[in-house]
Amino acid sequence: MSAAVVVSIRSLKRSFGDVRAVDGVDLDIREGEFLTLLGPSGSGKTTVLRMIAGFEKPDSGTITLAGKDVSQLPPYERDVNTVFQDYALFPHMNVLANIEYGLRVKGVSKEDRRKQALIALKQIRLEGYENRKPAELSGGQRQRVALARALVNKPSVLLLDEPLGALDLKLREQMQIELKALQREVGITFIFVTHDQEEALTMSDRIAVFNHGKIEQLGTPREIYENPKSEFVSEFVGQTNRIEIDGKKINIRPEYIAVSSSSSTGDRSVKGTLRDEIFVGSATRYLFDTEAGFSMISTQLNKNLKIGDVVTLSWPREKEFLVQ
Repeated sequence: MSAAVVVSIRSLKRSFGDVRAVDGVDLDIREGEFLTLLGPSGSGKTTVLRMIAGFEKPDSGTITLAGKDVSQLPPYERDVNTVFQDYALFPHMNVLANIEYGLRVKGVSKEDRRKQALIALKQIRLEGYENRKPAELSGGQRQRVALARALVNKPSVLLLDEPLGALDLKLREQMQIELKALQREVGITFIFVTHDQEEALTMSDRIAVFNHGKIEQLGTPREIYENPKSEFVSEFVGQTNRIEIDGKKINIRPEYIAVSSSSSTGDRSVKGTLRDEIFVGSATRYLFDTEAGFSMISTQLNKNLKIGDVVTLSWPREKEFLVQ
């Protein structure tokens, strides 16, 4: 049985002057899922998140939360919490007081809010840090405190507005794993905004790809990556080779392009001359000029190739996809 819908968005629109930021978005978000709103700057993803939170009001359309229309309600009347990129921790409060803050506003007794805050502190693995101030924490630790402060209120939905954007690459990758594990543990619906497609593919149950205020495609990470439904999605999510063979325009991902100094190893093949290479650690991206007149990229485990080598590039037809 599929999970119940916790957030339902219908015909949502929002303009800023002459700019249509959100242009008729329809979206159902399931209970307990990790949904990512992915897109470039200005695509409408953050505006949708802010309208769910109540920080922006739609020009038209509806937002339903747990069966209740909240489209025109203020943020404090919605059962959601938001984690921002800058964390917004109170610098004069220690970690425990920051986590307790929302419960204190709700009138929870001192004993109960202390108990719940300590449980949240354990969830984010920061036991022993309760008396530290935010300035005494690393970026990743402040991130966890912001999460705990939001989660301790037990919202139906947690909204995350590019919360990993200020972290360095290694810490960001670590937090991606921890954030997904935490979401599974607490079972709360997460709606996550990012422009980083690798981050979206790593963390999400489903991804909504935004472009020009609309959702171009909604699906699992594998569906989005392996079966993009538009030219924009195919190019924004991962790299792709757009080529024409036998009069057909096809797309093929670089990792499916085999490189051989002899015969073809796939259903399709073309001769190519190595023009350039980009070393990225565990693999190398090789750029080829082909005899058919187009360029191709192949991502491979590091191979013993040098500029000017002539090779056979081949790939299976089943890995090709067509986009509109």
